[in-house]
Amino acid sequence: MALDTQAIIDQLKDASILELNDLVKAIEEEFDVTAAAPVAAAGAAGGDAGAEKDSFDVELTESGQEKVKVIKEVRAITGLGLKDSKDLVDGAPKVIKEGVAKDDANEMKEKLEAVGATVTLK
Repeated sequence: MALDTQAIIDQLKDASILELNDLVKAIEEEFDVTAAAPVAAAGAAGGDAGAEKDSFDVELTESGQEKVKVIKEVRAITGLGLKDSKDLVDGAPKVIKEGVAKDDANEMKEKLEAVGATVTLK
């Protein structure tokens, strides 16, 4: 007995929401299954949280007292123009770089903190 897949799909397209709901319930009862999303996948993702991160987002939390020096450092790190760098620093807290390797992120953090900024690695 071969299934006519296209005919089934066409019937499902024409079905109302109530009819589809009844179909799901009937399938669950007949085959003793559930249509709920698997919880194991969410648990597995949570287990990976303990693993060490390999990429970080560098966030400028506060610009500090030496805003001009921070703007220059942000400009050097990001390659942005002066106005864009100033806007970024003025809008703190803002993410400066995303997906940066651990060593590079720590280097950026050290450079910004050296000029008086507060930086968070996420």
